[in-house]
Amino acid sequence: MLELLEQRARGVRDFGSMESTPAAMYDQFAAAYTADNEINATNALYERPAMLALLGDVCGKNVLDAGCGAGALAEAMLDRGARVTGLEISPAMARLARLRLGQHANIMVADLAQPLSMCAEGSFDVITASLVLHYLEHWEPALREFHRVLVPGGVVVLSTHHPTMDWQLTGGSYFETRQHSETWLKNGVQATVTFWRRPLTAMIAAFRASGFAIDQVVEPMPVAECAERFPEAYAGLTSSPRFLFFRLVRGSSSATA
Repeated sequence: MLELLEQRARGVRDFGSMESTPAAMYDQFAAAYTADNEINATNALYERPAMLALLGDVCGKNVLDAGCGAGALAEAMLDRGARVTGLEISPAMARLARLRLGQHANIMVADLAQPLSMCAEGSFDVITASLVLHYLEHWEPALREFHRVLVPGGVVVLSTHHPTMDWQLTGGSYFETRQHSETWLKNGVQATVTFWRRPLTAMIAAFRASGFAIDQVVEPMPVAECAERFPEAYAGLTSSPRFLFFRLVRGSSSATA
């Protein structure tokens, strides 16, 4: 993980209002990113286990995996008895998810910044959003759509970049919502990825404005296997915040302010 953070720090460049869509970014290196995601410390032994722990029992539940990538989390939820629909902005990543999951999940190409017209009101019990919201400049439109397609009392489980990590890497005012880009090297393939950094108060304000109550906030530890396979990454993940996890509960109505 220390090596990853050093790579991130070297690759960080502030592009102001530069346009770079997540679809184009991940189409650049979908296969290479997926191969790394399957086995690395950060995703396989830290982020995904934390998401599954926050989800709890999903057996028999209708789950919308928003930003499903190549389907690793979706597959884990299917194994636990969920019925899964996946949304993914990158056509290349969506193809990989379909190859992985076959007929067991419905995978559609969709942009979370746009209305989710393919999803009916009140059609899901649970929504997962794994490391996806930080690609959006504004969270409220997506969260309000999540509220619309959830049943009353439905939950959203999401992970995002920890705001202090991004601030330490990019500098500037912690309280600004600002765009930044990083150059990643995954399995020999280099690609530039662009995110939106925001403070914790902005995250909480977006949840409240969209009709959600916060049930849990988690800064997890990696699983024990990480210490054996990736000791340096384990040391980093257990000493500095990387990602921040929320479990949200849908209120009876979506706020508009």
